[in-house]
Amino acid sequence: MRRHEIADLNWERIKDLLPGKAGDPGRTAENNRLFVNAVLWIARTGAGWRDLPERFGKWNSVFRRFNRWCVNGVWEQIFLAWRCPDLEALMLDSTIIRAHQHAAGAAEEKKRTKRWDALAADSAPRFTSRSTRRGVLSSCG
Repeated sequence: MRRHEIADLNWERIKDLLPGKAGDPGRTAENNRLFVNAVLWIARTGAGWRDLPERFGKWNSVFRRFNRWCVNGVWEQIFLAWRCPDLEALMLDSTIIRAHQHAAGAAEEKKRTKRWDALAADSAPRFTSRSTRRGVLSSCG
């Protein structure tokens, strides 16, 4: 068994809940266990669907099947059957969870920039450039 694959004990718990068994309406699933392993691989590695290894099949087919199972409530049934009492209540400490780098102060920076732009537009210039011609300066005073 590979690192990100479902254990035999957990597979025995959920295999009868999955659609695509012989006798179910519609097409019989080719390999539900391989599909569940593909979803676990995605979930545990955090990779995108397009990075799914070829041993699991075409990424788009796996994604479409995953989406169908979401819509039909199959994953909810699996999670209820697969429930782990140790994870009933899970506490996450925010000191070890980091926000994405793009979430760090972007909105505040925009506000600050707009505020300075507004102040700059309302205030008159406080100096005259050296490149200003002498004739223009003499006509002002």
